[in-house]
Amino acid sequence: MECHYCKGDMKPGETSYAISRKDYHLVIDNVPALICQQCGESYFGENEVDLIQSLIKDVDAKSEQLHQVAI
Repeated sequence: MECHYCKGDMKPGETSYAISRKDYHLVIDNVPALICQQCGESYFGENEVDLIQSLIKDVDAKSEQLHQVAI
């Protein structure tokens, strides 16, 4: 596969995924991805994206519950 940004070579590897929300920051390490050997851009597969989105939804719900309890 070719990188969309720099046309470099993509190779399987692992990277971190980070997201910042209003109430929390989430970092997931060692996520499988294709990584550009030239510029370092990462591409996640469909399965990884689905799992990350599911995890974010769960954390969103738990974070909301936690803040409701604190009030």
